[in-house]
Amino acid sequence: MIYLAQTDTTAGFLSRDFGEINRVKERPLEKPCLITTSKFSVLQTLVRVPSKFKNRVRKSRKTTFLYPNSKAIRVVKDCRHAKFLDMHGWLYSSSANLNGAKFDESWARSVADEVVDEEFHESVASKILKVSIRNIKRLR
Repeated sequence: MIYLAQTDTTAGFLSRDFGEINRVKERPLEKPCLITTSKFSVLQTLVRVPSKFKNRVRKSRKTTFLYPNSKAIRVVKDCRHAKFLDMHGWLYSSSANLNGAKFDESWARSVADEVVDEEFHESVASKILKVSIRNIKRLR
């Protein structure tokens, strides 16, 4: 099941199976997607955040963290998208476009199984920070 929704950063596809998202976007099936959630309790079940960076992770907005176990996770707070994620716990997420192409709303609506929102827009992508035990490195 692929959902088309306006995320906190851009229009995106959401699913429990990242292979479905990769198939629709025509990119390698094994390529990982980031995980979005609205609850820190879910984050704790997926990864262990190094103690040194727990406060930074909690206070960050529109930021994806790449953890030592190679999972990329963004916690969404204070928006309509967070309410949608509350119902699902966590979902894989990727921008709603073909691999390397611009956003096309008609194409995105045609390939999505369920359209969650009515208005979509592209905006700036989330920052990506790579977390290790001792430091953080900005990737995007």
